Amino acid sequence: MNDLNILIGIVGVIVGLSINYSNYRKKQDKNIKSETKEEASESSEIKTSLAYISKGVDDIRIDIKANERRVSELSERVTRVEESTKSAHHRLNEYIAVKEGEV
Repeated sequence: MNDLNILIGIVGVIVGLSINYSNYRKKQDKNIKSETKEEASESSEIKTSLAYISKGVDDIRIDIKANERRVSELSERVTRVEESTKSAHHRLNEYIAVKEGEV
């Protein structure tokens, strides 16, 4: 009878350990699934943020190209105005020289 009580105690401990281990594994699986969902959510937020930043950078590039074109156009206009001013100044000098010669 004593041996039977020991055997029943050992079997009870083994069954208890197996149930505890099974519950431990289930909780671990739930934690892993929960962490995976959280990581997926964070990953999607990061991707959305990166897409938004990328679009902003593209918009800035477009604005910079437009500004470069405007600066180039203004540079050409300034060059033409300088040439015209130089020509007008030269004509005024000739006119003044002719007027001084008449006086």
